[in-house]
Amino acid sequence: MTDLAVYHFLDAFFVAFHTGLIGFNLIGWAWRKTRRLHLLTITVTFLSWYGLGAVYGWGYCPLTDWHWDVKRALGESALPASWVKYYLDRLTGLDWSGAVIDGLVIGSALGGVAMSLVLNLRDSLGRPAA
Repeated sequence: MTDLAVYHFLDAFFVAFHTGLIGFNLIGWAWRKTRRLHLLTITVTFLSWYGLGAVYGWGYCPLTDWHWDVKRALGESALPASWVKYYLDRLTGLDWSGAVIDGLVIGSALGGVAMSLVLNLRDSLGRPAA
């Protein structure tokens, strides 16, 4: 495989993996069998945003960082800080406000972590599902 083919593969991999992880962070709390894994992934996400973010910039995501390295190798430039903004811009053809996207992402993640905490706690106490 050529370097260019590897970068195209990595680009597709990051799109699929990052999209899947975001989707799981949003709704993985909904199924009893995935709730513990969801709590782990959403916790790691928050640790990245705020733990690593204290060093690399608030909201830091290593997946975005690595993906942007791949995009730069493929010749893209002027990449936004937000992976979600980049793909919403591409999918809709609009130039979304970074602040609006950040608010939606943080709000959605807080909702996801709240649901995960409540349902994991309920599960650990042995209460029946509603």
